Amino acid sequence: MDRLIYTAMTGAKATMGQQAAVAHNLANVSTTGFRAELHKLRAVPVQTQALPSRAFVVDASVASDFKAGPMMPTGNPLDMAIQGQGWFAVRTPDGQEAYTRDGSFTLDATGQLRTRDGSVVLGDGGPITIPPENSLVVGPDGSITATPDSGLRNTAEQVGRFKLVNPPLDQLQRGDDGLFRLPDNQVAPADPTVSMAQGYLEGSNVSIVEQMVTMISLARNFDMHTKMLTTAQENDRAATQIISAA
Repeated sequence: MDRLIYTAMTGAKATMGQQAAVAHNLANVSTTGFRAELHKLRAVPVQTQALPSRAFVVDASVASDFKAGPMMPTGNPLDMAIQGQGWFAVRTPDGQEAYTRDGSFTLDATGQLRTRDGSVVLGDGGPITIPPENSLVVGPDGSITATPDSGLRNTAEQVGRFKLVNPPLDQLQRGDDGLFRLPDNQVAPADPTVSMAQGYLEGSNVSIVEQMVTMISLARNFDMHTKMLTTAQENDRAATQIISAA
């Protein structure tokens, strides 16, 4: 009886957590470069000195779906997208290095390339700074060439190169800000095999149909867990009546 009650109770609680994750995925269906969250549950026996009659359901693996999203042409020279595997490296306001697939960059007043949340986009030599009144051409390898908008337009100059990395996916951890990091603030080395495209953005890899089907399935699972609790209560009541009548 204990096993049924505790498994159903914790299963219902964990299912609510999964529903929140699916809702979060649906809310980010149009977020550039977003990676869907994945949750899986499993039962874990409670280790006690008494009889092992209780088991809890836990969220065994909180992972991310790293498959690529659709490439969307924008024509904006500051929009970038990774082709295939890889990440853009950025420096967050706390000074730590993080990684993103969202290439919707902007220029601040000092000419530094930043993400929409204010993180500094990193090149192989540090932050990327673009000279004023220059047009950008970015190669597939991340090299940045600046050409003056006026005067001698044949004086193109390479002003930097994006730091493109490709760390092991099983080591990446999602932060509350949506950026990914390596454990213990490790820094991934630049990977020359990573390719990118200018004038494109990568869409979210969330499938609306798949997430809606998952939400319906979770709702049914939650109902099943609550019905199990009701059944356990009815069984306990019937057992008590039989024992008291004996």
